[in-house]
Amino acid sequence: MTEQIQKLLDLKTSPVAMSFCDEPPEQMPHVEKAEASGCSYWRRAAEGESFYTEAADHYNCPIGCHTHNVELPEERAGELHGTLGLMGELGYIAMEEVSGIPRRQEPFHRAVYSPLKDAAEVPDVVIISGEPRQMMLLAEAAVAAGVGVENAVMGRPTCAMIPAVMQEGRSMSSLGCIGNRVYTGLSDDEFYFALPGKHVQALVEKLETIVNANRALEEYHQQRQSDI
Repeated sequence: MTEQIQKLLDLKTSPVAMSFCDEPPEQMPHVEKAEASGCSYWRRAAEGESFYTEAADHYNCPIGCHTHNVELPEERAGELHGTLGLMGELGYIAMEEVSGIPRRQEPFHRAVYSPLKDAAEVPDVVIISGEPRQMMLLAEAAVAAGVGVENAVMGRPTCAMIPAVMQEGRSMSSLGCIGNRVYTGLSDDEFYFALPGKHVQALVEKLETIVNANRALEEYHQQRQSDI
């Protein structure tokens, strides 16, 4: 399925599989280094790494801890309020918006990240990054497969896309946020598409049809434009 997705869309990086679990997965290494953000682990998995993280590996990212329900230790609990306070002072977010940010309800224990092709089990969420045309095709295929929602686009914070997809059980797109773009190196002409791992097969079954339909429609519209 990964090969089909990458070939049909000509993706630069691998789709990422992410799952939450209670115990360390067998034959899976613990991440070697704690990153500055939770979404940094997406980048590493997209580049080919497979690993799991524990709660402490997410402490550097207070916003990600909030969306993933990672309990910060007492000595670091103030970092979330400090980050939110800065965002509020800058007019980036209003404090009353915080309660509406999607958040996992279950306590965080561990998370597993890998390229989709290397996932040992059906992942909770599959994350794909790419250009608007590629994400358009994915969104159209998801709607055609009955696993997507028209106009389901999220803004900041990008990591809230994970609990949102899990809670809604359908695909969503995220425009990304400035923190995510800094920590992952996501380019200005890329954004994200994510869906529950259990729906990947249904998506793939519709994707080729959607890609071919768009090619035919592109020729149709080009011809129509030249005729007019």
